[in-house]
Amino acid sequence: MTKRVGFIGLGIMGKPMTLNLLKAGFEVTVYDINKAAVEEVKAAGGFGAESLAEVAVNSDVMITMLPASHHVKSVVLGEEGLIHSAKEGSVVIDMSSISPVASKEIAAELAQRGIYMLDAPVSGGEPKAIDGTLAIMVGGNEHVFESVSPILHAMGTEVTLVGDNGSGVTAKLANQVIVNLNIAAMSEALVLAAKAGIDVEKMYQAIRGGLAGSAVLDAKVPLILDRNFVAGGRIDINLKDMTNVMETAHDIGVPLPLSSQLVEIFHALKVDGKASDDHGGIVQYYEKLANVEVKKKVEA
Repeated sequence: MTKRVGFIGLGIMGKPMTLNLLKAGFEVTVYDINKAAVEEVKAAGGFGAESLAEVAVNSDVMITMLPASHHVKSVVLGEEGLIHSAKEGSVVIDMSSISPVASKEIAAELAQRGIYMLDAPVSGGEPKAIDGTLAIMVGGNEHVFESVSPILHAMGTEVTLVGDNGSGVTAKLANQVIVNLNIAAMSEALVLAAKAGIDVEKMYQAIRGGLAGSAVLDAKVPLILDRNFVAGGRIDINLKDMTNVMETAHDIGVPLPLSSQLVEIFHALKVDGKASDDHGGIVQYYEKLANVEVKKKVEA
């Protein structure tokens, strides 16, 4: 298996994922418009590229971790895109959260040049990106998946081939529905408890071991109680994901009434200046409606 990996997109998720690839012994060449992030990866042993072509020439596997479909299309298929310099038989792994339609289009264009593609979006947010325990859901050819499996396992612990191209990003959309609606339901409960005047922290401890307990509850409630909305998963990025959910659902004839309402909640938060907050900040929408704040109880 190749040791030469290219990585494009050194944001909240991409940079720690790249650092974990270096720790696992891979030769990594990176590209990002954020030069400070490139320098940080270089200091850890990586190589910086001045162009996408330089990444493609020096890599057998190229990973993209970018905000939206149009960014991935530009980086892979654009005028200066990877497709023009990547070697036949090389692999592009898109780990962004984009629409299944766009993902399949990109895979088809690459296939015409003899370049393989896997869609491999992740779940777990910044903390799991840092410690290398992401859940990775993959779509694509099984043999290609097996050939790059060690690369994926350097960044995640739960790595699952879901099906053909487009399956990984479809699984990620389902993941985003569950996670974000879970946060919304949790937010309603927290605001109810806060408005009733009970100790929300004690309530959390009381319910977390029962059926209401979840990874989302344990990840988000402590942060909300500390009023910490520093983004691990930004509201605007999750708005993009939920918009992709609704477009995909409408295309295949699946009504999603709760998801559609959450899209409007995200829009309201964005208008309210919360776009860069963590999606745990959904609670702020409900707090504003009820004129109450969820926080730790101050001892008298």
